[in-house]
Amino acid sequence: MYVIAHLSDPHLDGTEEPRSRLRTITSYVRKSAVDVVLVSGDLADHGLAAEYDELAAELAFDVPVLVLPGNHDVSDPLRKGLAGFLDAPGDSHPVHQVRDVGASRFVLVDSTVPGADHGLLSADSLAWLDGVLREPFDGPLFVAMHHPPLELHHPVMDQWKLEDSKSLAAVLTGKPVTAILTGHVHNAIVTTFAGHPVLGAPGIRSTVPLPFEPSTDSVVDPTAYPGLAFHIHTEDSPLQTVYRYPRSS
Repeated sequence: MYVIAHLSDPHLDGTEEPRSRLRTITSYVRKSAVDVVLVSGDLADHGLAAEYDELAAELAFDVPVLVLPGNHDVSDPLRKGLAGFLDAPGDSHPVHQVRDVGASRFVLVDSTVPGADHGLLSADSLAWLDGVLREPFDGPLFVAMHHPPLELHHPVMDQWKLEDSKSLAAVLTGKPVTAILTGHVHNAIVTTFAGHPVLGAPGIRSTVPLPFEPSTDSVVDPTAYPGLAFHIHTEDSPLQTVYRYPRSS
């Protein structure tokens, strides 16, 4: 059994509230038996060096930790502050990575557009992804990115969606991808794209209520419990995902 603890959107900003919410999740993960921790973007709230220093201190685990950027992140300070968590060629944007952890490969795709909130994969990024996915690999293969290739049917969040998802679908179709792991929408999401499962982690900093749910005074609900996903891979069985919303101890 191979277990991925999938966290997303901590939005650390140096204040106590997001730090406490993240610690609720990391404390729960440390008490669990996992093989790898993945944090799928919006690591910092303003992309400041001090925020990445704070996150680096909070992500001390006894297992490998993988991180990728979200639309609130900034490449240069992220690369410097989280250098110990990255294996990303280059010195700026994009922050693409290929990481092998145990029997699994993680293709960490930077879907961000500097200075913007929507996502987009350039022609160069798509070519890089296509090349990586064509490499022989005998094991579970996960593609992770911040922006999910879907619409949330939310009037605000869909302004910040991944654009030109058709080009991504052309790259992913027929490739041996176990699942696509995402964040950004601050909701647990389960759907499919290009013939592959899409599994989105809940938001740690907040939740985004959907239009059919009871309305709030804001796009986000900062009072909802922070959550995480566990993705469980066992040989010769379908991938399983469970979601947990632990309370602070």
